[in-house]
Amino acid sequence: MWDRLKQIDRRYQELSQQIATPEIATDPKQLQILAREKASIEDLVTKYREYKATSKELEETRAMLTTELDEDMSALVKQEIENLETRLDRQLHELKLALLPKDANDERDIIMEIRAGAGGDEASLFATDLFRMYTRYAQSKGWEIDIVNSTESGVGGFKEIIFEIKGKGAFSHLKYERGVHRVQRVPTTESLGRIHTSTATVAVLPQADEVELTINPNDLKIDFYHSRGAGGQNVNKVATAVRITHLPTGIVSTCQDERSQLRNRKKAMSVLRARLLDLERRKQEEEITKERRLQVGTGERAEKIRTYNFPQDRVTDHRIGLTIHNLPRILNGELDELIDGLATTDHAKQLERQLA
Repeated sequence: MWDRLKQIDRRYQELSQQIATPEIATDPKQLQILAREKASIEDLVTKYREYKATSKELEETRAMLTTELDEDMSALVKQEIENLETRLDRQLHELKLALLPKDANDERDIIMEIRAGAGGDEASLFATDLFRMYTRYAQSKGWEIDIVNSTESGVGGFKEIIFEIKGKGAFSHLKYERGVHRVQRVPTTESLGRIHTSTATVAVLPQADEVELTINPNDLKIDFYHSRGAGGQNVNKVATAVRITHLPTGIVSTCQDERSQLRNRKKAMSVLRARLLDLERRKQEEEITKERRLQVGTGERAEKIRTYNFPQDRVTDHRIGLTIHNLPRILNGELDELIDGLATTDHAKQLERQLA
């Protein structure tokens, strides 16, 4: 473990020196690759250096006991040693966690896709609630949200909404949200007061950088058409909506939320890159079908990862058995307790496997 940490520390120093050279500074592609590698180990290196500093401080403090001290000073030194040992134990635990294999996508921006599942109109209203919940969570983190495309239902909900979330660590926080979300409540259209169960699926895709994924322009079919909307000169007269089809895979990406054809095309390409990158990774793992089902399933009620129960004012994450009351707080975007619980469980399982 310590040899590995020394190697990582040396690599961090090498990367810092390389990034500072004129050759790398003028090569955007190489600079991005090295900067990402440096960022991926920066937290670990910081923790390692803090641990070394505490170890040195503890050693020096223990050495004080070998000298002649009065009773009060001796008591103070022993108390300081106890504090340093506690800090060192905590730092060692954090180091072990930091050594766990990192998801290469953790620091990336994301494309999030929410789709109404089982439950008709009520499912579309629930999809809207989830979109609002993630929007408020992202805002609390200082992240940027940008809608790419949306399809509304007849009752004002979303049949589908696709949007970008840009911010440091967006994927690391929201990757646990992938799957089927279930809601149990009395719909506004229910006259007899019966509780309905509906679902929405959530997919979270890390965004691909242009420099790491080359798309042949000849593989693309790009269509322009009139945006759907309530009307207005732009909707009626200008074809600003963009549909991009990747011919080799059949993947389609659509954007019509912007009034600019150029901006719609840029957003549609961003979604297409994310989907192609996701497809490529899943191919490499030879688990394309299994991975897709793990992420969003078919939208059936039995596949849920989380249940939002309105009559009992609770949210239950079925993966870790965590139940939280005060449902309005969760839907208002206060997701840290859920996300931290999922991350902690994930890290604990990884650490257990590593130590075994």
